Amino acid sequence: MSESALPPVIRALLDPAAYPHPVDRVKLIQTHISYVLLAGEHVYKVKKPVDFGFLDFSTLGKRRYYCRQEVILNARLCPDTYLGVSRIRDQDGRITVDGAGKVIEYAVRMRRLPADRMMDRLLESAEVTDPMIRRVADRLARFHADAETSVRIAEYGDWAIRYNWRENVQQWTPYIGRTITPEQDRVLQAYGEAFFARKEDLLRRRVDELRIRRVHADLRSDSVCFVDGICIFDCVEFSRRLSLLDVARDVGFLAMDLDYRDRSDLAKAFVDRYVERSGDGELSEVLDFYACYSACVRGKVEAFLLDQPEVPLRERRAAARAARRYFELACRYAQSLPPALLVITCGFTATGKSALARRLAGLTGIDVISSDVVRKRLAGLAPSDHRFEPFQRGIYTREFTDRTYAALLEEARERLHSGRSVILDASFLRREHRRAAARLAAEEGAQFACLQLLASDDAVRKRLDRRLREGGDPSDARWEIYASQKRRFQRPSEVSPERLITVDTERPPGREAQRVLRRLRDLSPLALPANG
Repeated sequence: MSESALPPVIRALLDPAAYPHPVDRVKLIQTHISYVLLAGEHVYKVKKPVDFGFLDFSTLGKRRYYCRQEVILNARLCPDTYLGVSRIRDQDGRITVDGAGKVIEYAVRMRRLPADRMMDRLLESAEVTDPMIRRVADRLARFHADAETSVRIAEYGDWAIRYNWRENVQQWTPYIGRTITPEQDRVLQAYGEAFFARKEDLLRRRVDELRIRRVHADLRSDSVCFVDGICIFDCVEFSRRLSLLDVARDVGFLAMDLDYRDRSDLAKAFVDRYVERSGDGELSEVLDFYACYSACVRGKVEAFLLDQPEVPLRERRAAARAARRYFELACRYAQSLPPALLVITCGFTATGKSALARRLAGLTGIDVISSDVVRKRLAGLAPSDHRFEPFQRGIYTREFTDRTYAALLEEARERLHSGRSVILDASFLRREHRRAAARLAAEEGAQFACLQLLASDDAVRKRLDRRLREGGDPSDARWEIYASQKRRFQRPSEVSPERLITVDTERPPGREAQRVLRRLRDLSPLALPANG
């Protein structure tokens, strides 16, 4: 890319004469939000006029404010590196740093750190040792112990991480098929839902213990320099929502970065030392989530570069490769908490619901809960006891049916909360019961699917006749029940198309079961074994 594609102010700052101190040459580095100019013994960071939602540098006033914030906040961990905010001025077309004329831009002015002491460079040459990474952990633990916090901050941070996760999903969506695959998107979305639902009690404890503080929030190896002790720089200055988070955000981010650089051994040493120094015994239970979240953030921001034409093509291609690797790594962390799956059957009596549920259970090991068994248990009957009562009479009244579905869902809740998938073998003919099942799945962070079973009247009549002849089935269904159900059926139009799977039970059952499994795996790839 030629210099002509850069904004005029950046082109002017590539001239060594623009600076108030000796400069031999100027090197430009770009990120998705900044132009970083290496000029002699100093570094100048100019914020791009972008608005990504999670940050807004769109006006000169905002860029000035966040330049000042960057200097103030980074003084906590690297006090001698951030020197202040420089004014970039224009006088009669001559653009200079801290010179004369009208202010047209602002830049954070930093002392240039020695490149050969940067942690990312040292990792490349295998010079980072266990003692060095433990010193980083010690520094971070001390920083977190003194970091700003309060009950209000902790409550806010608990809300913020949930919001940030959802925002991430929205912002990587345009890159599905480019840097993240559709399957990875589904894996990560399902993982987030499962984490927030199944770890709710733990997250509440971390709020109560004030584990949520003003953290660094962008702790990667290229933000660590082994000079003057340890300098940890380049923290998030542009958003309270991104920096008032669990301390696990920083630990998970650097651990993820080390994993990304194929140094999982150092990641483990770093985490172990941090836990030892901080006394945070439950950190490990949230660490994979924050590592996953951090990998997703990096995957997203690398993808942003693909749509910035001022970034050279070579760098955009490298960013695309990096984004793919980050999303692959995020999915590895997601495997630590596979989502549960709640599957309900929907169909008239004798359409093959129980047979399909049993076949799916045999292929996957998923638990099956039968409404017929639950109904009989509520009535004090054995599953084999029959009550051939008229439609909506006896144990089949609307009220008793509501009790049955409530018990069915409560039994499913216990399994889902522990991360076990479950199939509810029931008719689910009424919309309110299907919606209750979908709500349960959402509350427990499980994925939801509805299997609508279809069969012809002739096939149903033959099955009912055979069932009555052979016995042994807990169902009390008869032809008149089937006819009454058809008249009162509420079609599952409220279920989204990707979660509604139609099953023709007159087709070969083994083939249909395999087709259903493929659809369920598409919906939630980690919830079912791959070899079912």
